[in-house]
Amino acid sequence: MMKIAIPTAGGLLCAHFGHCQQFAIVEVDADKKEILKTEMVTPPMHEPGVLPRWLGELNCQLIIAGGMGARAITLFNQQGVGVVCGAPAKKPDEIVLEYLRGELITSGNLCDESSPGQGQGGGGNCGNRGRGF
Repeated sequence: MMKIAIPTAGGLLCAHFGHCQQFAIVEVDADKKEILKTEMVTPPMHEPGVLPRWLGELNCQLIIAGGMGARAITLFNQQGVGVVCGAPAKKPDEIVLEYLRGELITSGNLCDESSPGQGQGGGGNCGNRGRGF
């Protein structure tokens, strides 16, 4: 069994994990490529380092997000949580099934300064740049 976290707002993937209303915690059987259970949970107050630690304590092995800063990625990795960025705003179960089947199309990290179309300085869609996540 594997647990995948998806930040959501309005029932769809939220572009940035730090701005989400809830997380969909999706338990999957990766070998069978099927969802076993999906639970919607409200995250703790968003402060530097809290969400990576919280999702690690929930035994999530992966977070699929639209974007996040490099510091957040490092903190998730330190908690044993892998990171996939650039996912589209779809329903969590749809995203997870696409991921399990190897069909998830990502557009690159929305918070990556080197992403195309971000312009000088980059990170235009990342509201958490510089907050020390």
